[in-house]
Amino acid sequence: MDAIGNYVARHARSREEEMTLDEYLAECKRNPLTYATAAERMLAAIGEPVVLDTRNNPQLSRIFANKLIKVYPAFSEFYGMEDAIEQVVSYFRHAAQGLEERKQILYLLGPVGGGKSSLAERLKHLMQQVPFYAIKGSPVNESPLGLFDAVEDGPVLQESYGIPPRYLQRILSPWAVKRLDEFGGDIRQFKVVKRFPNTLRQIGVAKTEPGDENNQDISSLVGKVDIRKLESFSQDDPDAYSFSGGLCLANQGLLEFVEMFKAPIKVLHPLLTATQEGNFKGTEGFGAIPFDGIVLAHSNESEWKAFRNNKHNEAFLDRIYIVKVPYCLRVSEEIKIYEKLIRDSSLGQAKCAPGTLKMMSQFAILTRLKEPENSSLYSKMEVYDGESLKDTDPRAKSYHEYRDYAGMDEGMNGVSTRFAFKILSKVFNFDSAEVAANPVHLMYVLEQQIEREQFPADLEQKYTGFIKELLAPRYAEFIGKEIQKAYLESYSEYGQNIFDRYVTYADYWIQDNEYRDTDTGEVFDRVALNAELEKIEKPAGIANPKDFRNEIVNFVLRARANNQGKNPAWTSYEKLRQVIEKKMFSNTEELLPVISFNAKASADEAKKHEDFVTRMVEKGYTAKQVRLLCEWYLRVRKSS
Repeated sequence: MDAIGNYVARHARSREEEMTLDEYLAECKRNPLTYATAAERMLAAIGEPVVLDTRNNPQLSRIFANKLIKVYPAFSEFYGMEDAIEQVVSYFRHAAQGLEERKQILYLLGPVGGGKSSLAERLKHLMQQVPFYAIKGSPVNESPLGLFDAVEDGPVLQESYGIPPRYLQRILSPWAVKRLDEFGGDIRQFKVVKRFPNTLRQIGVAKTEPGDENNQDISSLVGKVDIRKLESFSQDDPDAYSFSGGLCLANQGLLEFVEMFKAPIKVLHPLLTATQEGNFKGTEGFGAIPFDGIVLAHSNESEWKAFRNNKHNEAFLDRIYIVKVPYCLRVSEEIKIYEKLIRDSSLGQAKCAPGTLKMMSQFAILTRLKEPENSSLYSKMEVYDGESLKDTDPRAKSYHEYRDYAGMDEGMNGVSTRFAFKILSKVFNFDSAEVAANPVHLMYVLEQQIEREQFPADLEQKYTGFIKELLAPRYAEFIGKEIQKAYLESYSEYGQNIFDRYVTYADYWIQDNEYRDTDTGEVFDRVALNAELEKIEKPAGIANPKDFRNEIVNFVLRARANNQGKNPAWTSYEKLRQVIEKKMFSNTEELLPVISFNAKASADEAKKHEDFVTRMVEKGYTAKQVRLLCEWYLRVRKSS
């Protein structure tokens, strides 16, 4: 099906369906979602979670302490937000059960650029997935169940149609009351429509923003009189009223109140009665207007603190269900956020050198973490990402110890994801000749931006320190290994020779036999063999050579049995591979002629250099980046 056909089919599915009141009640009997509240329909749209056993994933087991966690496919692209999403879903679950949450405002509290608006947009999108039923023509989308009396009709409706009495706690709108009088009390004359909430048409989903503090009135929430209709109707006639306020439009759906606490308190009062009592007063003298929906608000912490500290707002504070939406604090999850943002832009096809997104993510998260006690901030960041540091940093604490010490507000400060993405955009466009990103340009752009932002002097120094003291040295180590591996792969024969020689020497040393070199005729006794083995082991800092030699020889003997008597590849055993790599690069002089971009002394050297560049390009770098990163690496090595 083509795009136009898709749209037509989608539009046909969401078209309104009209039915009689009897047909509506019959549908209620068949499908409980017919009379479901907004919270129940939201739960249906979110769907069932996938339960993840974190014991099966070492990284997640350290973060979530081997617990079973729920992952909701509806929020699959909200990375590192498991806690916030679980709290949001809990709010809807409890509201759907008719508990206190159904009377509360769902309030997302978090720093700028932390994902509050994206989460609100996703909730509005989900709200549109499940239809609701309303009295036809009602300007406030009211439920047909408002036509029935809970005391007198409740038992009959429960027995005949399975509708619990709590769904009848609704009032009729002034518009419906007037129609009822016109019909002489015959409710069968009311028709019912099945409608899909729709943001564009303002059906069941609406958005309110704080206006000018001096002239904003409650009409943005409750509607107002339509002056043009006063020629035909009196001012207190429901037909003269424009039900255009957010609460009117979002009945049986979701009202998003952006930056709620920037609005004057008098504007917020209708929200209290709407959520607590299920109805609110318009600006005129007719009866209350029903509201059976969700109010979703969000703002940043400074506005919330100012509102909370005002004693006059105490009644409001008790009616708010707070969900904190902090910045992401896990490097691997933050990287996924950048990848998503890049994928959704024209940079999706641009080359991004390995390590670039990781470095940006590390910087962002370092700015968001609280300084730990008696431990390094870098180690804390690694632990938060589920890494085990027991072999590399004995002072590192567990994830939960760090979390307990940091308190509830961690992640509410630091640089935003928006800031990070703007930095990445500049990095990709840094070189006018090619759209590509690499960590060296990233460090430069970051330093420049930190200066431009005019942070307080101590914060600027701290952020610059992250780059120079934590990220640059580790990146030098990383790119050094990348260069070495590309160089090594072009010298695999050399690596294999060292491997074969080490295995032979170790085998003869273990057996306490002399070894005669078949090529040179040279004889090695046990002392000479030990000296040769140590030349390879010492650069790698092998603490227990005897055990190491036995381990390697046993591994090779087993491998030969499955390899027609030949030694395996020198890269096949990770421990020995690392030892050989360190031996090969204990003297980096060999490396320099191959990786430098100066004129080559011989054709052989030029060929080796070309092979090296090709291998680096295969790893994900552009040829231009290889030159830049090699020159940076050599410069750093020289200065250290």
